[in-house]
Amino acid sequence: MYIKKDDKVIVLTGKDKGKTGTVTKSIPKNNKVIISGVNVLKVHQKPRKSGEKGQIIDKAMPIHVSNVKKVEKK
Repeated sequence: MYIKKDDKVIVLTGKDKGKTGTVTKSIPKNNKVIISGVNVLKVHQKPRKSGEKGQIIDKAMPIHVSNVKKVEKK
């Protein structure tokens, strides 16, 4: 896989097409990467303790490597 952690990339396809960000995690086994601020979903989280409230959190989901392109530093 040619994209590593902390590389700056641009999204080529999907709902976040044209957005740029840095790779926070690389998953070479599945050929996927997680990019900060891109492909963010709202996830409902159940309360873990009694008396605690559930919450909605934003979670960055992985994108396939073929859908991103490395941005060269100039």
